[in-house]
Amino acid sequence: MTISESDWKIFKELKTKALERFSQRILDESQAICCNSALSAHERYGELYRLIHQRDKEMARAFDGLSRSKAHLQLCLMQDLELLTQEELARFSKDFC
Repeated sequence: MTISESDWKIFKELKTKALERFSQRILDESQAICCNSALSAHERYGELYRLIHQRDKEMARAFDGLSRSKAHLQLCLMQDLELLTQEELARFSKDFC
């Protein structure tokens, strides 16, 4: 799928915002795990390790590389992760979304 120049500019901008949101979500989840006093230190470490491992895979799929050929797939993945608002998505042309 080809992407117009205007959609490409929007995509690059929103990809940066979505990556920041996802990073903050991961930090918030990490903090919740670290502060969970119901778990032992070793259990918290295990939970944190699993979270980072899982989120790292998701981050790589949705954000690694910046190419026009991957833009539509990456946009779909960002939507699946609920990282973009409806208002942001509405900025794209109907051909792209």
